[in-house]
Amino acid sequence: MRRPIVFFCLWVTGFWLGSQPMATAQEQCADRLSFTPVSQPNQIEWSKFPDFTLPFPVIYNGPRFTDTQASPLRHGFSNLVDVKDSEFGSLVQFRQRVIVYYGFATGLNQPWETIESPWANDLDAYRAKWDRFLSDISGGQKNSAGLYVVQASRLVLDIERFQETDARILRLKQDTRVPETYRNLSDATFIATYKQDMRNLHAEGVRYIRQHADLGGASISSYADTPVLNTYLNVPTFSWADWTTKINLTNYLVQEASGTSIGGPYYEQLDALSPSAYYFYDYPNPLARDYLAYLLFQVEVNRAWSNKPVVPWVWMRYHNESSSYPNFIQPFMAEATAIFPFFSGAAGLWLWEDPFLTQSRTDNYAAYEHFTHGLYRLSRFADMFQGTHELVIETPARDLMDKQLPVWRGVVKENKILIAAQNPYANDGQKTSLTVRYKSWQQAIELTGREVYLCRFDMGSVTATEPLLPDVVASPNPAQTTLTVTFDQLPPAATEIGLVNMLGQTVIRKAATSKTETVNVAGLPVGLYVLRIQNETHTQTKKIIISH
Repeated sequence: MRRPIVFFCLWVTGFWLGSQPMATAQEQCADRLSFTPVSQPNQIEWSKFPDFTLPFPVIYNGPRFTDTQASPLRHGFSNLVDVKDSEFGSLVQFRQRVIVYYGFATGLNQPWETIESPWANDLDAYRAKWDRFLSDISGGQKNSAGLYVVQASRLVLDIERFQETDARILRLKQDTRVPETYRNLSDATFIATYKQDMRNLHAEGVRYIRQHADLGGASISSYADTPVLNTYLNVPTFSWADWTTKINLTNYLVQEASGTSIGGPYYEQLDALSPSAYYFYDYPNPLARDYLAYLLFQVEVNRAWSNKPVVPWVWMRYHNESSSYPNFIQPFMAEATAIFPFFSGAAGLWLWEDPFLTQSRTDNYAAYEHFTHGLYRLSRFADMFQGTHELVIETPARDLMDKQLPVWRGVVKENKILIAAQNPYANDGQKTSLTVRYKSWQQAIELTGREVYLCRFDMGSVTATEPLLPDVVASPNPAQTTLTVTFDQLPPAATEIGLVNMLGQTVIRKAATSKTETVNVAGLPVGLYVLRIQNETHTQTKKIIISH
C-alpha cells in the first residue's frame, strides 16, 4: 500500500519548507524569493535580491545599464568584464576584473581570418596587434622586466578561426590563396599538415601573450576550444562510452600531434576550458526539452577528457543560429542554468551577452533576474561545495537526453546530500515522482512541472550495499609488453577487464578473478587505450598508454 504523503510547513533559518511532500523532517529546501520580474526595458533590478556570495567564480559579462555600484558583485557574481573607472578601488578590486579579447585573430585581413588558414600569415603584424592589446589593457604599465602588467584574474582569447572538419579543410585545396606547396600535398598529408600548423598558430598567439605580459597569476583560456566541441542534435548519436573514449569525436585543436590523445602545444597553454552551451530551441519545440541535459553534457564530457577546470559560457538568449534568436530563454531555464552545472563538476560559470545587442536593442532582461534567483537559491547551500565533497551523478547527461528522463544530481558532504532536480520534459503543473539515491540511502521526491527542486537531506549512517568495484591500480603506465591490474581487494563476481582502443573497439577482454591480473599488450599498436573494469552495476575506466 502506498504511504500517504504528509504536507506541512516549517520555518528554519534561511529555508522555507512548505508546499512539498516531506518524507523526512531532516529535509531542508532552498527558499524561493517572492519577487516581481522587471517589466521596464533595459533594466536589471539588483536591489530585489539580498547580498550573497558563492564559493566558485561566476563571471558577469552582461549589460550594466545605469548601474555604477558594481551590483553583480554583491549578488552572487565574483567577477566583472565591464568595469567603470569610478568603480575601481572602492567597489572593484583588480582581481575581480576579467578581460575578453574578441579580435585576437581578426582585423588584419590575413588568411587566418579570411579563409581560416594557418599559412602565409604575416605573424609580425599579428604580434604588433597583440602588443597593442597588451598595452591597452595594462594602460601601458610595464614591470622592471619590460612585461606589460595585466591586472585581472582571467584573460579569455576569443579566437574561433579554424576549419573544424576534414571535409572543410580539404576545400582549402581549391583556394588559390593557399600556397601551392600545400595544395600539391596528398589529401591525407594536407589535412594532417593543416591541423598541426593550426595548432601551432594558436599556440604561438597564446605564447606571445604569456611571454610579454606579467599576468600576476591570472588564468588564460580561449573560447569554445575544448576537447568536445559545441553539439546538440548529435549528443545521443554516440554512446557515453564513445564520447569519452573515441579520440575522433574530439577537437583536433587540443590533440597531441599523433592524434591519439588530448594535449599538444595549444592545449598546454590553456589554464581552463570554456565550452559554450547556448540553447537553440524554445518551448514548445520538443527539442527544447533537452536543454538541461545538453548543458550538463558539455561539462561532463569535457571533464572526462581533461583535468583542467571547466567553466562553461551560458547565454540568456537563444543561439544566433536559432529561429528563436534573439529572444530570451524561459525563466525556469535561466534558473536551472545557474544551479545545475556545479552539480556536474563545473569550476565556475560565465554569463555572457552580445555587447552589440545591448547597444542596439531595447529588451526586457527579466531572464537575468531569474538566473540571479537561481544563484541565490544555490547560495543557501554554499557550504556543501566547500571542503571535501562528492558529486553524485547516477546517469550521464548524455543518457538522460537519449531517454528523456528527469535530471537530478547530488552533492554529498559528510552525512548530508544536496539534491538538485528538474523535469524539463514535463508539462506545466505535471507531477513527477523521482527516486534519488546514494549508496544505501534513497528518497522519493516529487517535482512539479519544470520547477527546480533544491533540497538537502540528512542521510544518517550511509553504507554501500551494491557490489562496488574495489580500487584498481594499473602499472606500468606507459606499458610495453604486459600491464598488471591490481585490485585492493578480491573483485566481486562477474568482474571483467577490457582494453578499448580509440576507435571504441575492445581489443582485450578477460575475467578478473584474483587481486592481481596480468594483461599481455605486446601485440597491440602503440597509442592511447582505455582500461575498463566493470561488473553488472559499476564501471571504472583508466587511460593507458602503450609504447613499445
